[in-house]
Amino acid sequence: MKSKVFKILAIMFALVPLGLLTQNPAWGEWKSEYYIKVLGYLPKGMAKVKGATPLLPDYAMKGGNEVLWYYLSAIIGIVLIFAIFYAVAKIGKSNVSKS
Repeated sequence: MKSKVFKILAIMFALVPLGLLTQNPAWGEWKSEYYIKVLGYLPKGMAKVKGATPLLPDYAMKGGNEVLWYYLSAIIGIVLIFAIFYAVAKIGKSNVSKS
């Protein structure tokens, strides 16, 4: 089972460069102008958070190697997602064994 999980994680990591090959923005990372262009309007909820700024814009820190930061962001994301699912599985397993 563990080897299967690590294979999936390796595949996810191997697919990271695909995001660098496209001119289109990643799903859910659109700017307000993109929504206005595609939808014809900006949803109300998005207008409220217009001043929000990401921690790492474009997945990089100023002055750093963009490709390296892109991969580092991917590793952090994969680890966080894995940790969340692992924790949920452990909690679910302990709740099942208690009943």
